[in-house]
Amino acid sequence: MSQTVFATPFIGREEELARLSGVLERARGGEARAVLIAGDAGVGKTRVLDEIAARAARSGTTVLTGHCVDLGDVGLPYLPFTEILGRLAGDERFTAVLDAHPLVGRLLGAGTDAVPAPGAAGTPSGGEGRLRLFEGMAALLADLSDVTPLLLVLEDLHWADQSSRDLLRFLLSRGFLQRPAGDGPGHRPAVLASYRADDLHRRHPLRPLLAELVRLPAVDRLELRPLADAEVTRLLRALEDRPLPDATVHRIVERAEGNAFYAEELLAATGSETGGVPSGLADLLLIRVEQLPETAQQVLRTAAVAGRRVDHDLLRDAVGLPEDELEAALREAVGRQLLVAGADGGYAFRHALAREAVYADLLPGERSRLHGAFAALLAARGRRGETAAERAHHYRASHDLGEALAASLEAADHAQRVGAPAEELRHLEAVLDLWESVPATALARDGSPDRVTLMLRASAAAAHAGEAHRAVSLTRAALAGVGQDTDPELAARVRYTLAGNLMGVDSLTAAFAYSSEALAMIPAEPPSPTWVWAAATHVLAARQVGDFATALRVARRALRAAERLDLTDARADLLISLANVEGGGRGSEEGRARLKEARELARRGGNAPVEMRALFSLAMGAYEAGELEECLPWLAEGLDRARRAGLLSSPYPTEMRYLQLLVLYTLGRWDECLRTAAADLPVQPASGGYAVGPALYVGLARGETRVVERARALLEGRFDWMATLVAGITLTDAAVWSGDAEAAVARLRSSVEALTDDAGTLPDATVRLTALALAAVADAAEGARRAGDEATAGRWSAVATELLEPARAATLRGAAGVPQGPEGHAWLARAEAEGKWATVGPDPAAWERTVTAFGYGDPYELARCRLRYAHALLAAGRREDAAAQARAARETAVRLGAGPLLERTDALIRRGRLADPAPAGRAGAAALTAREQDVLRLLALGRSNRQIGEELFISGKTASVHVSNILAKLGAASRTEAAAMAHRNHLLPPDPDTPV
Repeated sequence: MSQTVFATPFIGREEELARLSGVLERARGGEARAVLIAGDAGVGKTRVLDEIAARAARSGTTVLTGHCVDLGDVGLPYLPFTEILGRLAGDERFTAVLDAHPLVGRLLGAGTDAVPAPGAAGTPSGGEGRLRLFEGMAALLADLSDVTPLLLVLEDLHWADQSSRDLLRFLLSRGFLQRPAGDGPGHRPAVLASYRADDLHRRHPLRPLLAELVRLPAVDRLELRPLADAEVTRLLRALEDRPLPDATVHRIVERAEGNAFYAEELLAATGSETGGVPSGLADLLLIRVEQLPETAQQVLRTAAVAGRRVDHDLLRDAVGLPEDELEAALREAVGRQLLVAGADGGYAFRHALAREAVYADLLPGERSRLHGAFAALLAARGRRGETAAERAHHYRASHDLGEALAASLEAADHAQRVGAPAEELRHLEAVLDLWESVPATALARDGSPDRVTLMLRASAAAAHAGEAHRAVSLTRAALAGVGQDTDPELAARVRYTLAGNLMGVDSLTAAFAYSSEALAMIPAEPPSPTWVWAAATHVLAARQVGDFATALRVARRALRAAERLDLTDARADLLISLANVEGGGRGSEEGRARLKEARELARRGGNAPVEMRALFSLAMGAYEAGELEECLPWLAEGLDRARRAGLLSSPYPTEMRYLQLLVLYTLGRWDECLRTAAADLPVQPASGGYAVGPALYVGLARGETRVVERARALLEGRFDWMATLVAGITLTDAAVWSGDAEAAVARLRSSVEALTDDAGTLPDATVRLTALALAAVADAAEGARRAGDEATAGRWSAVATELLEPARAATLRGAAGVPQGPEGHAWLARAEAEGKWATVGPDPAAWERTVTAFGYGDPYELARCRLRYAHALLAAGRREDAAAQARAARETAVRLGAGPLLERTDALIRRGRLADPAPAGRAGAAALTAREQDVLRLLALGRSNRQIGEELFISGKTASVHVSNILAKLGAASRTEAAAMAHRNHLLPPDPDTPV
């Protein structure tokens, strides 16, 4: 680590240091931990990190520090990790470990041969290389921790580029932090990462990452609060040798508000020739700068243009001073605590705010000239890809737009090679921003792409990065650049690419219009590859808008053309379309055979997107047929193919990921569902409803708080089809659980309206949403009948009749034009049963059919239906049958941890006296587990669930589940009755505090 030497004494923070020291000790003992350190600018994050790093180094721990740097709108991929690797490469102790992991040499600039472009012959794709790079970095750090206790320090995460954020996500959730210790001495890495809390505005890209990381069991968050007034006073007294007047100290403490840096700057400004203290921190910083000799000020201004940190040689060449004058100036700046010297020979501003203040004070011409100097110096050192982003930044700030454009293109190429699609997109967008301002001579360089082609490349990068709406915008811009003299094939390619992107954001009518235009621009005879692919896209669009006749006609003609031209991957794509729209659909035997043929053709043709589409369709066919277990292998194969192709964020893998989680949820494998979702996040960050949907379903079923809030958040911003679907299901069901029939029906209607496409085709989820909402409607109608309010009961009966018809239509002719499978028919049976309940009362026969229908493989919904069936049976006087259904529902609720369902089931068992008679005497205690006996003892003492949880070191929710189990086993209708039964039958265990 490049250790900074502070003249400032370390004051306070004993609790924070003790906590961080504990993390280091646990890491040395074999338990990897990470701490995210938050705090406002100047509160002392770097000081705390340096102090704990110094203590760690003294105890024999190797400390590796990486810094994130603010490069404006674009970032240098993996910068903090590149810095760490650079320090490792300079330490002979780790040569053998580095040699064992050559892959991470990509981040050290091992030459262009080390980072081939994705898709090049014999090379891994971008996504596969990205995953291998992540795994290689994790393995390297894990191996280093076998050699030495290891502390990884990452500073200023609020400036981290997206690739660095993704790599950090991987390391903490799937990388070395989660790996078991090897055969070495048992050391595990510790990670400390800091960020400015006051810089994280609402849309800051670090916010979602922090939200993910703090949920990991091995990651903690430490917030550095402002120092107490007494600690600031101690700091001021320690900083100054001469006695300070109490009034001065008091005023500084008051103004600093616990910020150590502010306090130091205010104190330093008290001795300035200007006399008073300026009102703003920037003014304070500049006063200190102006106290330096002119040469030192010149050095500071030059260093500020370089960034937070600057290499000594680069600074020397940029400032243009003789070595002795430069050293004298640096000595002044270091002595004034404006710069700090690193062990690597470079210099850094002691605080980022100091650098920002100096930079902001530069004259426009001075700033432009210095940026130009740094750009030229970096270029003279060699046009390496890893410096391209810095060069682009300096060229843009110096208004050398031609060089800025070229450097941005180079930076985009580098980002593509190292598997950073988000950074590639940002650099390409920088190129497009500069395009109109760059002289034509600069655009005419050899190998320079034309603007339309560049926009199509940027659109592809946006799609790979999961930014579907941005991909649409870029393709629209490409279309606007297509003129009368544009090659017709390029013009058609732009249009069918736009159509494909529009389908990705559910703008189906527009997609159909553009695919129609593309198809019309190219003659069908003689057939050409462009016409075939335009036709393939048109088939997709036609199917999406419900024009199945056009889809079939064009698909059959295009398939013949693809066979004539021997376009293997196009044949595969068209076979998939035919499997989806012809005959019995993708779930039929004929459809599956076509899909398997398409998968093999796509694999043979090397077209990963088409292969993934085939795998997705195979999975969907199995899902729609109710063959859930068969669905999972297809999804696993498809996601593996996506990883290897670097396309995890593209549409089909995103849908496969959601379907995989949905199947696990439906099968009742809830913990596996949540683990799978968390494991995928490091490589493919969350994408709206696709990622959080099953987690919300599990959370609602388990009674977790904030589920409704999280579901509503999905509806913020621009329309997203999947987010709307997930929110609709979650919020409708939440309203049902709360007994709010009005809200449930309103949410059902708004969701179906939003999800219905431009052609008026109802979403398949209509029947599920309807069945859920009708449960609340049925309860409301029954409640009104019991209260003698026939008018209200009649109104709810009419609502039920109205809602049922669209549900029947959506089930019997699904969105794909064919009837829905077992799942859809199960939900329809439930909707019919709820509708009958609302109109005439609970019907056991209808619920028997519903229970049978859900036997295809959805244990949770089956249990919910069993509970409704038990209600109906009890109303019909069939107590034994009702008890059997309630017991079955209860067993499922306990196994899944579905607290709300368990509470409802136990309430019915108690109210209907459906439980087996409680055993007498001590036999009743034998029916309880040891933990339940502990809970019963506290329950009898009048403790609440929260208090029981606190005394037994369990959560309040877990205590609630235990209480429900006890009530059911004892046949008690309430907590009071259970306590009375326990005393009466001597079921209470001895009080552990009572002496024997």
